[in-house]
Amino acid sequence: MALPLFDPSTDPGPDFAALVQRTGAALPAMSDAGLNLAHATTVVALRYADGVVMAGDRRATAGNFIAHRAMEKVFPADRFSAVAISGSAAVSTEMVRLFQVQLEHYEKVEGVVLSLEGKANQLAQMVRGNLGMAMQGFVVIPLFCGYDLSRRTGRIFDYDAAGGRYEETDFQTTGSGGTFARTTIRLGYRDNLPLDDAVELAILSLYEAADADSATGGPDSVRGIYPAVATVSAQGYARLPDEEVARRFDAIIERRRGSNGNAEGTLR
Repeated sequence: MALPLFDPSTDPGPDFAALVQRTGAALPAMSDAGLNLAHATTVVALRYADGVVMAGDRRATAGNFIAHRAMEKVFPADRFSAVAISGSAAVSTEMVRLFQVQLEHYEKVEGVVLSLEGKANQLAQMVRGNLGMAMQGFVVIPLFCGYDLSRRTGRIFDYDAAGGRYEETDFQTTGSGGTFARTTIRLGYRDNLPLDDAVELAILSLYEAADADSATGGPDSVRGIYPAVATVSAQGYARLPDEEVARRFDAIIERRRGSNGNAEGTLR
């Protein structure tokens, strides 16, 4: 297959979405046919001393049904950034894939890595481009975080359905259980958290969200399904093994048994 050629007035440059449009390739399209489609729920991000911890539950719901028990909601955007999704599961996942390709495409065309703020702006444009779908119910509300190599610190960005981009100082949550998770993080957060404490706080926030919000999935020891937890630091993106996440959830449950005589709430 020959590479497409463009004159200076139509060259899309490092914009992969514009390249797709210029070549006439069709991106996946969706229409609202009254279907009860899956939605992703609670994701969180918080800064720690060396970067950012990002976590998300694994449940997707379709109305009052559990559509998926082991959905992935936390993804690497590139080596030094991560994105988590809430909202329409299908549209969110496709947006993440396009975002990953866009960042790789930019690096190959320009020969340099896009700045963290530039990545956040690219994602904002994609969310803004989905506004028409959002008005039909296919809303996408991502969380974006990364390690800023120039500032040598972790940064967190959140968005609204119209593509508004907002940088958060310390932590942010989104999704149906976001309010409960945010309250838990706010009560336990402090500056320059060590990594272990930040991971513990992220996991605890999802536990509390699952205890109060039926759309948020908690630890499922029977099926071996646990929320996804990842870190982004100067060493890059890293996903915590499920075994470690399971161990931390077990510790939380044991503490609850010890303080209350039994585990609080119903684990999902």
